[in-house]
Amino acid sequence: MPRLLRTTSDNADFRALVQLLDQDLARRDGDEHAFYAQFNKIDLIKHAVVAYADDEPVGCGAMKEFAPDHMEIKRMFVAPAHRGTGVAPAVLAELERWARELGYAGCVLETGKKQPEAIRLYEKSGYARTPNYGQYVGVENSVCMRKELR
Repeated sequence: MPRLLRTTSDNADFRALVQLLDQDLARRDGDEHAFYAQFNKIDLIKHAVVAYADDEPVGCGAMKEFAPDHMEIKRMFVAPAHRGTGVAPAVLAELERWARELGYAGCVLETGKKQPEAIRLYEKSGYARTPNYGQYVGVENSVCMRKELR
C-alpha cells in the first residue's frame, strides 16, 4: 500500500507528477491536448493527494468543487513503473474519503476514450457514465462519469 499525503497544488511532488501526466496526455491526445490543458490548471487546487512508495512520489490525484454538493476528480496519474500496483485506486479512495469528510454527496470526473485504463479504474470504483458536462459537451473524446458517495 502506498503512503498517501493530503496536500495542495503547492506541493513540489504533486507538481512534478502533474508534469509527467501532461506529457503522457499530450502523447495520447495529440492535437486535442491544448483544448484539455486549458481546463487543467493546478494553481489553486486545495485538495490534492500524493502517493509515495518508499518515499518516492509515484502517483497523484486532486479534486475541486464542481457544484455545492459535488467535487470533480482531476489530475489522476500513476508513474508507469507503478501502474497495476494499487496506487490509483488508493488515491481515488482517499479523494472520495476527503470529499465525504468535507460534506460532499458525490464526485464527477472527465477522462478520455484514449485512457481505457482510467475508464476501467473508475468503473471498478463505482463510477457510472453520465452525459458530458460543461466544457466537455459535444467533445467526442471525452467520457464523463459520476459517483454518489452517500
